[in-house]
Amino acid sequence: MIHVVLCDDHAVLRRGIRDTLTEATDIRVTGEAAGYTELRELLRSAPCQVLLLDIDMPGRNGLEVLASVRETHPHIRVLMVSMYPEDQYALRCIKAGAQGYANKSGDPLQLVEAVRTVHSGRKYLTPEVAQMLADSLSQPADQAPHAALSEREMQTLQKIASGKRLTDIAQELMLSPKTVSVYRARVLEKLQLSNNAELTVYAIRNQLV
Repeated sequence: MIHVVLCDDHAVLRRGIRDTLTEATDIRVTGEAAGYTELRELLRSAPCQVLLLDIDMPGRNGLEVLASVRETHPHIRVLMVSMYPEDQYALRCIKAGAQGYANKSGDPLQLVEAVRTVHSGRKYLTPEVAQMLADSLSQPADQAPHAALSEREMQTLQKIASGKRLTDIAQELMLSPKTVSVYRARVLEKLQLSNNAELTVYAIRNQLV
């Protein structure tokens, strides 16, 4: 039996995903959460082998939650689910450590297949995502500068560009202000920028916020 936990702030969509998965005799949904706080509590007690994690949630977004889950529950395999087209987020999710990316509006049977695939230890990649991944590996010189950022560095970039202070960022990411300052310095160096204003302009121009 594959134990699955759902994390999505839309109750109706969670219900639809749950109904789809429970039709499979080898999958059991053991819990549901509407955000990171609920998920953190849930994972302390609910058995979870595969986490279906939405990208677009209030507070901590899915990529931030992914980074936290990888740190605290490295045994859980994460399947990102979203309404966003694959070309917007799929590659970043995979590079950030997710085992797969599935579109909520796709064929429900593909979602079941995705859960089984990541549970088996393999990555779930649609042909489109597989091609994007291959292109990113074969043509690194064509990537935008921010493609070289780690997930924590990207989070720092996005939060600074959203107007948040380093102390607020440190609290949200559960890191020390000194650590966030280090991430900021790395971002500025990698993007060859000088200050937060230039960083914000870069983020807006590249549609990162």
